Amino acid sequence: MEEAAGKPPLRSRPRLAQPALRRILFDNVVGMGVSNLIAFFVILTAAVALHAHGVTDVQTAEQAASALRPFAGPFAFLLFSVGIIGTGLLAAPVLAGSAGYAIGELQGWRAGLEEKPGEAIGFYGVIAAAVLFGLALTWAKVDPMKALFLSAVINGVIAVPIMAAMMVVATRRTQMGSLTAGKLMTVLGWLATAVMAVAVGLMAWSYAQGG
Repeated sequence: MEEAAGKPPLRSRPRLAQPALRRILFDNVVGMGVSNLIAFFVILTAAVALHAHGVTDVQTAEQAASALRPFAGPFAFLLFSVGIIGTGLLAAPVLAGSAGYAIGELQGWRAGLEEKPGEAIGFYGVIAAAVLFGLALTWAKVDPMKALFLSAVINGVIAVPIMAAMMVVATRRTQMGSLTAGKLMTVLGWLATAVMAVAVGLMAWSYAQGG
């Protein structure tokens, strides 16, 4: 079977697979490291700017912005707006592109930003639809704070079966050929899946207890 882009899969070309996997490993390590470092400082800043000033239940963006007054003074709302807009500009193409790749590869379409729009209509169509859906939400009467929280919860829950399915495929020689996951990667992968499953279970138990 060939990939959506018309090229044979890496498992049938093991000589080319190792350089590609090393590049993917580097990309993931650097990307996850930087993103987690940024997330840590976001949490730290929120604790200092919000919790330290008694803001423990943020329901609106206005509340979050007003909590920046001790740090930014009259520029609090401007600073918050710039941060939100910047985050949106970064997230919108990434999320829309991810949706395009996921659906495109699932359907076997030509998928990739290196493809011309006329040759990957489905791929670019999904990206356009995702962007339009996001724009539509700005006019919908949806609480953005609750929407962010709910989306995080949904992502955490669906991550468990996705991770489990990924581990099954990664360790199945009939699908991966000589590129099956090694013992260490298999142990770490299943351990991460188990940790996520326990976290989801504890969250469900907490909600069941009214927490």
